[in-house]
Amino acid sequence: MSRVSEGGRYAVRLAELSERTGVSVATLKYYLREGLLHPGATVSRTQADYGDSHVERVRLVRALSEVGGLSLATVGRVLEVITTPGQDWITVLETAQRSLVRPREPGADDDGQGRASPWLQSRDWHVDPHDPFLDELDRAWLACDHAGIGLDEERMDHYADQVVGIAEIDVASVPADPEGAVRQVVLGTILLDPVLSALRKLAQQHVSMTRTQRP
Repeated sequence: MSRVSEGGRYAVRLAELSERTGVSVATLKYYLREGLLHPGATVSRTQADYGDSHVERVRLVRALSEVGGLSLATVGRVLEVITTPGQDWITVLETAQRSLVRPREPGADDDGQGRASPWLQSRDWHVDPHDPFLDELDRAWLACDHAGIGLDEERMDHYADQVVGIAEIDVASVPADPEGAVRQVVLGTILLDPVLSALRKLAQQHVSMTRTQRP
């Protein structure tokens, strides 16, 4: 049965937490053992009460693992950062972004060109010179070169100018609280990337049609 906690919010037992979150009791116990879910308020040797913060934490773990596709080990590392006192906003943001870095395929190799870093430096972008997304950009840029797309620095400059505007909107939407920030950065990136991709294709169609209709 639900009860009102000292803070005025409703507290529930583990079985009720399972009902509220749609996560089995066995999985909740696993979350507790692994530190993915903080302990409840002890009622007796075998019982504890769980409140709204536990509901939100379970939903965050599920979102990161099921929607975000992160391993529970990675989820644990993300949660460790956002629950450590004194973490600044940039650290939380970087941790959330790092969790999205795709592991390199076995045997993958770069040809040493490394165009991304010097190009970003020429634009005075403030990024970590060891950021793994630089490697991702290098590999993607190299793939474009191999495909003969003609993605030179000038064209990249035009793309970058537009992307900064998108980034401004993204960062402005990130909540101040650490858990909300992680949810927004990770899930927002994963779920919004298909939106932006579809929007880009529709914009290409719009621009093409507009140009063909000009006198």
